[in-house]
Amino acid sequence: MLTPPPLPNNEVHVSVPRAAVDVGSNSVRLLVADASGARITREMTVTRLATGVDRTGHLDDRALERTVATIAGYRKIWRSHGVSDRVRITATSAVRDAADRDRFFTAVLEASGVQAELLSGADEAALAFSGASGAVDVAAPTAVVDIGGGSTELIVGTPDGEVGGSVSLQLGCVRLTERDLGDDPPSSSQLVTAQTTIGQLLDRADEALAAQGVSMGDATSLIAVAGTATTLGALDLQLDDYLEEKIHGHRLPAAALHRLAGDLATMRSVARAGMGPMQPGREGVIHAGAMILSAIVRRYEVPEVVISESDSLDGLVGSLA
Repeated sequence: MLTPPPLPNNEVHVSVPRAAVDVGSNSVRLLVADASGARITREMTVTRLATGVDRTGHLDDRALERTVATIAGYRKIWRSHGVSDRVRITATSAVRDAADRDRFFTAVLEASGVQAELLSGADEAALAFSGASGAVDVAAPTAVVDIGGGSTELIVGTPDGEVGGSVSLQLGCVRLTERDLGDDPPSSSQLVTAQTTIGQLLDRADEALAAQGVSMGDATSLIAVAGTATTLGALDLQLDDYLEEKIHGHRLPAAALHRLAGDLATMRSVARAGMGPMQPGREGVIHAGAMILSAIVRRYEVPEVVISESDSLDGLVGSLA
């Protein structure tokens, strides 16, 4: 078993193990922690729940089936580690946007015995900050960026480590791919359109954060969490396999990030899939996520991004203590 990074500094010791499942727009993730709060296992499966939601407003049948089957499999895992009732399952952007979201909640309850919760964008942001801000060595105040499949959260911290302000954008690697990057590889015009979309949404982010009295420019350091960021860290490290203990805490220079984003955007998905640390299913959307992170780093003139494997999932487990 890989040696994981430590849980964030909000860890509280309890007498029983617990488990959390994050149902994202692109992937479903499980984290099981033991009675002391240390990680037992962490799993990730790409199910692409957000498939078609942006266009139709409804959950895709096959994507929902894949997602529920994954959660049912995770139930076997958490029960094998002695977890019974201390479980949280949370859903994010894809389920928030689906008019038929009740199908998801009913199916998950039947498959797992757990009533899933729907997180707001603000909830997502707070959990991401909780999970990441204390898990890597960076100077405060810190900003955290969480690029998911359907949304991106920007969170600005205060000098004393609290959340100063946050915004959740309708911008994620799956959503951007479906909206603007339909070709494989994307055409030059599609890339320009995607860059325009990102810029417009970041304009809105600046306005929303300003209304809360903060700015991304207030932060001394930037932490990036979730699959886009960790995969880019693995690629920068030129790993043959995805190794969590090497990726966590990696400092990705801005120049290297921009180069990676440019390279991924010109590759076919089959070529991306052949890159050593690329997790199955991520090859079709990693270029969109890289474009988002690159645009954020360029806009706010960030010299480097610190990659954290500890994120909202760790925040969820910490909330069960």
